[in-house]
Amino acid sequence: MLSKKQDMNAIIIKLFLRFGIGLGFLSAVADRLGLWPAEISAWGNWDSFLAYTGLINPFIPKLLIPAMGVIATAAELIFGICLIVGFRTELIAKLSGYLMLIFALAITFSSGIKGAFDYSVFAASAGAFALSMMKNKYLELDLLFDKKH
Repeated sequence: MLSKKQDMNAIIIKLFLRFGIGLGFLSAVADRLGLWPAEISAWGNWDSFLAYTGLINPFIPKLLIPAMGVIATAAELIFGICLIVGFRTELIAKLSGYLMLIFALAITFSSGIKGAFDYSVFAASAGAFALSMMKNKYLELDLLFDKKH
């Protein structure tokens, strides 16, 4: 049994992970769609994002890069929203962890480990996997659907 302080710490940590990872995904989607100002963007537009996707996935035929970009963007959009609202948090967090691990490995194998460390994708992946292990519900849409609570 957790003390009140430990329980409050767990709540804060879980919310921080949900919002941090979820908003990170949504920010990346906004960047590649050109919604962030150019001076603070990593890609700034869809074409630059696809060029980067091709760079970190040199083993994928160029013809498939746009589809990969759409799939990654859709996953990040869906995962981001689900994490923020707390819909199927454990599952979505685990899938997010795998997605970011794939990103980290693609960056590592294409351009070296420094890029993966600089973008903190290994740390974000680990955070998502940790979030997937947190079973208590706090401000989550799942509370409306889960009969146990």
